[in-house]
Amino acid sequence: MSNPILPILELNHLSKERPSVISIDILKEVELILEQVRALGEEAIRNYAIRFNELNSEQSLYITRDELKIHLESLDPDDRERLERIGRRIREFAQAQRNSITPLDMDIPDGTMGHRIDPVHSAGCYAPGGRYPLPSSVLMTAVTARVAGVDSVWVASPRPTPITLAAAAVADVDGLLAVGGAHAIAGLAWGVGPVPPSDVVVGPGNIYVTTAKKLIAGTVAIDMLAGPSELVVIADKSANPAWIAADLLAQAEHDPEAMPILIAMDTDLIPAVETELRNQLVNLSTADTARLALSKGGVIICPNLIEAARVSNAIAPEHLQLSVSDASDLVPYLKHYGALFIGENSAEVFGDYGIGPNHVLPTSGTAKARGGLSVMDFLRVRTWIHLDGPILYRELVEDSAWLARQEGLEAHARAAELR
Repeated sequence: MSNPILPILELNHLSKERPSVISIDILKEVELILEQVRALGEEAIRNYAIRFNELNSEQSLYITRDELKIHLESLDPDDRERLERIGRRIREFAQAQRNSITPLDMDIPDGTMGHRIDPVHSAGCYAPGGRYPLPSSVLMTAVTARVAGVDSVWVASPRPTPITLAAAAVADVDGLLAVGGAHAIAGLAWGVGPVPPSDVVVGPGNIYVTTAKKLIAGTVAIDMLAGPSELVVIADKSANPAWIAADLLAQAEHDPEAMPILIAMDTDLIPAVETELRNQLVNLSTADTARLALSKGGVIICPNLIEAARVSNAIAPEHLQLSVSDASDLVPYLKHYGALFIGENSAEVFGDYGIGPNHVLPTSGTAKARGGLSVMDFLRVRTWIHLDGPILYRELVEDSAWLARQEGLEAHARAAELR
């Protein structure tokens, strides 16, 4: 087919073309914003908010917990029920995760040792509010923080819609900072007005948000540096072309830089998916954005499932959809992904909108190093030792003193031997 919507790709070409999460030019701009916020605090944040048309000079930067509850109560009853139901699913999954992480207490000669699992005190949660406001991200971040046991949870989101404010109430946050971008990340990180300094800042955002998170990392914990959304669909001849096209479009409409990829093991599937894409784009309100993203994605042809798994592992996509027969048999060969959707019925969109697991996921190949946002991002694993009495475990003393002297640290050795 001439001028395909989804071009044929080679893996090595994809690796070269994959966009960088951070721009050097934007890095300098964001550094200046952070310096201004650190120096001037609320004044700088308000100035940037007015400059970027996020609010006017009369509007408050902050929306209180009570105001958020009013927005929830004013929702249409059906909308409120759905929002609360989605929040409940996210909460139940996060609680199951939390319950799976347990303290450790083990006996050793002359005592015990182990670890404790404790939440951080304060968390800042970012939810985008630009092209598409994302109340789902409010729920994914803030509900998860609360389940982890975080005492203080604030959300930042620019130009928050009523549904975004209601979602913040469902998540039981302490308040909302009604600005976005790098200045919002600075406010969450260092504190501003009633917003306390955060121990961890999480959530997806544009390149300014991501760059700001990179610059605060080290003084404040962050979840990840996330770039444009990604989906890889592995499909064989059993796959439904209409469903594949719909899944690819669902990612493509996020952003012109999104990466929708089809790994096809049946060349007859490609024109069928192409036809479906054309048909579904006709009446899609986000078609212009989706077309741009599709043109930067593409199709990779693989002869079999093993090769498809190898290619997918090299990409390490944010989302990985298995539209193949016996999808569960492929799972052991898949090593790198943010979230996995096994079988055609397990649509990626269900992960986006609250079946349970988190939709804040690693992109740009970073799924090789970490998973998606979870209660673990708000927890600290802290070890402890309790040696109760005269040390009888002579090897411990001798080994500690020996290794200290190997490193040239005589005071360490003596501190061990004095016991």
